[in-house]
Amino acid sequence: MNHTAHNRLVSFIWSIADDCLRDVYVRGKYRDVILPMVVLRRLDALLEPTKEAVLEELKFQKEEAGFTELDDMGLRDSSGYVFYNTSKWTLQKLYDTATNSAQILEANFTEYLNGYSCNVIEIIDKFKLKAQIKHMADKDVLLDVLEKFTSSYINLTDKEALDPDGKKLPPLTNLGMGYVFEELIRKFNEENNEEAGEHFTPREVIDLMTHIVFDPIKDNLPPVMTIYDPACGSGGMLTESQNFITDVDGEIRASGDVYLYGKEINDETYAICKSDMMIKGNNPENIKNGSTLATDEFSGTKFDFMLSNPPYGKSWSSDQKYIKDGKEIIDPRFIVRLKDYWGDESECDATPRSSDGQLLFLMEMVDKMKPVSSNGLGSRIASVHNGSSLFTGDAGGGESNIRRYIIENDLLDAIIQLPNNLFYNTGITTYIWLLSNNKAQHRRGKVQLIDANDLYSKLRKNLGDKNCELEPKHIAKIMEVYEKFEECNEEVDGRQIASKIFDNSDFGYYKVNIERPKRLKAQFRDELIETLRFDKSLKEPMRWCLQEFGNECYTDIGKHKKAIEEYLDKEDISLSAKQKNALISKKIWAKHKKLLETANILQDKIGTDEYSDFNIFKKKVEKVLKDEKTKLSATEKNTILNAVSWYDENAAKVIKKASKISGEKLEKLLEHLGCKQEQLSDFQGNFSLRETALANFGYYATEKKDEYREYESDTDLRDSENIPLKENIHEYFLKEVKSHIEEAWINLDSTKIGYEISFNKYFYTHKPLRSLEEVAKDILELEEASKGLIEEILGV
Repeated sequence: MNHTAHNRLVSFIWSIADDCLRDVYVRGKYRDVILPMVVLRRLDALLEPTKEAVLEELKFQKEEAGFTELDDMGLRDSSGYVFYNTSKWTLQKLYDTATNSAQILEANFTEYLNGYSCNVIEIIDKFKLKAQIKHMADKDVLLDVLEKFTSSYINLTDKEALDPDGKKLPPLTNLGMGYVFEELIRKFNEENNEEAGEHFTPREVIDLMTHIVFDPIKDNLPPVMTIYDPACGSGGMLTESQNFITDVDGEIRASGDVYLYGKEINDETYAICKSDMMIKGNNPENIKNGSTLATDEFSGTKFDFMLSNPPYGKSWSSDQKYIKDGKEIIDPRFIVRLKDYWGDESECDATPRSSDGQLLFLMEMVDKMKPVSSNGLGSRIASVHNGSSLFTGDAGGGESNIRRYIIENDLLDAIIQLPNNLFYNTGITTYIWLLSNNKAQHRRGKVQLIDANDLYSKLRKNLGDKNCELEPKHIAKIMEVYEKFEECNEEVDGRQIASKIFDNSDFGYYKVNIERPKRLKAQFRDELIETLRFDKSLKEPMRWCLQEFGNECYTDIGKHKKAIEEYLDKEDISLSAKQKNALISKKIWAKHKKLLETANILQDKIGTDEYSDFNIFKKKVEKVLKDEKTKLSATEKNTILNAVSWYDENAAKVIKKASKISGEKLEKLLEHLGCKQEQLSDFQGNFSLRETALANFGYYATEKKDEYREYESDTDLRDSENIPLKENIHEYFLKEVKSHIEEAWINLDSTKIGYEISFNKYFYTHKPLRSLEEVAKDILELEEASKGLIEEILGV
């Protein structure tokens, strides 16, 4: 079908809503009728030529063979499709025999729907079509809708036809039917201010994806191919992939069998996809309904090719209970094995933040990759993502772990940055990730980044957010750049495309915490001691309780529960259930009373002098507690010390501990920290090379032999450095940190490995500022152009 005929058909179907459904449905509900009726009419049109054969087979099975249950295979053979209808009705017959009785028409229509095979009945149920038929019958518009869909002015069959005026109506191919479906979906969503492209990926994007997945191996395709889309929408990406590799006029012309698989969570879109599979002769049972993330529908199944445009920026919190139990990952698809800084391997979380689940779909596809040994080719994946998949998430977090697993296992082949405003529902930059577990030899250990952001042609009219498109020449250029596998910066009709090649490790980094010592002053001042009377998180409500109920707070606070709840409501103070229970707990009040009394005793014994050396102050506190035989837990003692101390850059460093480190223990520590003698040859200072190196990791030599002191780190002053994997942490620290902050040290045990990909950094082109002369010239020209304008406006 040519483009004009396609547009005419879509316009005719679109007009049915306004002609027949106005005042019966609100505008946003038109799609609930139009979309299922388009599907139904297409199925009906395909079955019309074999209707008599199906009825003959039905008669044979019931009357001659005496089957108690219908033989599904026999009926399918008679219809010529994987679906059939055993009722005496067709849509045309329903219209031709209709009377003025809407109830009779509804009954006949329902009988017609019930005559379909189970796979079509499921589609009818997903569309909730029977309810729509009843509603239209009640409002007396069912016959009008039926008349439109059986009109001889449109052709939804796969055969050429003539309209009443003798004009030829071209056949509607299965591919053309797919276009009609998705164009109607896009128009309805756009009309309702919904996400116009939620289930619709622009054809030129799919075209690029199919080229980049299949072209590099077109001469080595397996005889049986499986293609999977875990977020298949209306099935466009699956069927376009199939068409691409089997097109007799195409470049590949594969002769093998192609099997399509997919899963879709939206009932309506699933129904469209499944009906599309039926129409095009694919097995509809391979299309599943439900959440891909919640249920591993294809567990144990591996696929040759996977193409997908999963939802991005959408929460997966409703699926969390199927994937995580608390913090534990219970779905093996989202667990990866990674090594830590020292090479010890363990299972790691591969789930992103709950607000964006796009990388989970990528991990679902990675889980379904075929090993190279099974087909000689492995698997190839093309998946569309927004920018967050490239860089969100910190080292050790789920997103970073996913990127790290994919890159360290050499699965990432290339990423292509697409133009902005290419999709219908978003103007943001999008990227195609290409994955393969059988990369060409010259691509192994490497990743190619292609910046095609500037490679597009403008549309004459916007389609949703889409204001540009990729033309065949653009796709051909991207493929040329990909296949050459070279760094370049080229031009196509004034539009730029660039390519860069990276080692896998170029995207990795160590995240290392840089610590600084805690420096505290301390003093038993009354106002500091008073803060111990209340829990920090309950300060205000506890203060109010004490003012209202006095000593009863320590003896029987529970009896005032109702009054406390009224106070919290009145003051709009929001507390968790745990905090509310703590507020009326005698245990909490007694604890803080004990802390307050102990601090007062310490004040009496130690005095109110200010100490600039917290280490001396702490020893005095511990001595008093011992002398007074006051038993405090470590937490309680720290609570008191924290209450009466504060940071001061001029105070002495707070000592954590001092310990003997020598012999084998020292050698193990040096090995753990990576401090080998040959790496220390450039160190200068008063200490030995070894002691200088250890100080950089927080171990400071004292005057005593083989004794090393460690200091408490100040969390408020803690910083982190992202150090490229190709750089040595110790050397980086000396060059970038130590020269600026002398007392800093590396907390090597906190080291995490992360991966991120920054297109902006790799492809940034500096544009120099304009000269002052150019700017001055523009200002003068503007001044000249506006001369007399103000006088004219003011009339002076």
